[in-house]
Amino acid sequence: MKFRVRRLVRALRIVIPVAIALDVLVSSVAATAADVAQPTFPDDAGFGIMKSLSERGLHDIHDESWNLYGQYTYIQFWKPAFHASYTNANGSNSSLTPDPEDSFTQTVSIFSGFRTWKSGEVYFVPEVIVEKTLSQLKGIGGATENFELQKTGGPAPQFYRSRLFLRQTMEFGGERVDLPSGEMQLGKQVDSRRLVVTAGNFSKLDVFDKNNVVGDLRRNFFDEAFMTNSAYDFPADARGYSMGLALEFYWDNWVVRLARLMPPKNPNEQSLDSRLFSFYGDTLELEHDHIWNGQPGAVRLLVFRNSEFMGRFSDAISAYNADPTKNAANCGSLYNYGSQNANAPDLCWARRPNVKMGYGLNLEQNITSDVGVFFRAMYTDGQTEVDAYDSADQSATLGALIKGASWRRPLDTFGLGLGVSTISDIHAQYLSMGGVDGFLGDGGLSKASEELLEAFYSVNILKALWVSADYQRIWNPGYNSDRGPVNLYGGRIHAEF
Repeated sequence: MKFRVRRLVRALRIVIPVAIALDVLVSSVAATAADVAQPTFPDDAGFGIMKSLSERGLHDIHDESWNLYGQYTYIQFWKPAFHASYTNANGSNSSLTPDPEDSFTQTVSIFSGFRTWKSGEVYFVPEVIVEKTLSQLKGIGGATENFELQKTGGPAPQFYRSRLFLRQTMEFGGERVDLPSGEMQLGKQVDSRRLVVTAGNFSKLDVFDKNNVVGDLRRNFFDEAFMTNSAYDFPADARGYSMGLALEFYWDNWVVRLARLMPPKNPNEQSLDSRLFSFYGDTLELEHDHIWNGQPGAVRLLVFRNSEFMGRFSDAISAYNADPTKNAANCGSLYNYGSQNANAPDLCWARRPNVKMGYGLNLEQNITSDVGVFFRAMYTDGQTEVDAYDSADQSATLGALIKGASWRRPLDTFGLGLGVSTISDIHAQYLSMGGVDGFLGDGGLSKASEELLEAFYSVNILKALWVSADYQRIWNPGYNSDRGPVNLYGGRIHAEF
């Protein structure tokens, strides 16, 4: 505990002076009522250096040729001991350990955007991460406690390029729409009828399955279940990014989105497969924006189809039943997750070109300017292993966020969310036989839905600094009623400019 406290204090010593300096810079122009007004959903991105420069007449935040934003986030969690009837049985290696553990992440991101020509923009986002995971990210299906965690991170700082992409807009008339300045968005006016093309290195979640009530998880919920559908196995490398092309066609209150991105060469691996006509992840999304009772809302329907090099659970089971030497301990040079269970099937014997499909629903609605509710749900066929995201075949989340204007804390946020994820029968059979997939495998399984409750409160200290506390409870971690429930206690420091 002393070690965790010392680490938190060190982070505060770094962040608070920086946040104070940024706050002084922003406040150098006399404060107005607009400066402290309650932002609606989505959050106002105007706080920071760009707004200050605009107020000084040095930058036009409404018609930008460039902008620059940044963020620092420190997240820490502590997991006390919990009940488990067994852990990593018979040589399996993917259980969440029942012993007390702590984890943390620190990330720094710089978001830079430049206008290259009329209606053309380039965005570059370098990032740095330092992290320590719970049980090497093993043992939880759709409810990973900290969305910042990556499969390739470690205790040493790792610098990488998260995004480098071109965005081209072609306009076709309609009403003029203001796009506010923000991270990966130049402030400008555009037609309500337009085609937007995004090409290069980015995350599919930069374009698809957005929810303006949930917003940026660096300010709101902590758990990955609320970032997107846990069952949305979108193509990405081990850090969550990919390469490809996305099209967005806006027609007043309607939007149609279509994209093809590269999957990893092997499931959950960092290297991407560039053979976009053989292996790919396609997504189609239809969105309708509306006003209900004077407040904005949206409905989104999403379908995805992945053609990837991955294993089917039934094929792994059949290979083992036909020849027990094709077990988890004998994978040799074949790509696998390190299980030494000689009495269990393994996906290493089943990987070949396969297809996965899924369908999703995404709802958001502001009740007032300070209260928003959301719901997401997704169903996938559940026949193949997770290729790039969470070990979930079906998932759903719902919740509400409340801004603190009614208790005179307009930039504070309280959030309460519920989540559930499940796996298919064949997926459960594979795990019950002792198999492991990307994140799961206790050596056995008593199948149950994995359920999540999360509550957080975020306090705005300065315009550039938020401090948050979080509690999560996960029932049946890894879809196994023989283990859990698990309690998780978290905290976050988030600064931005």
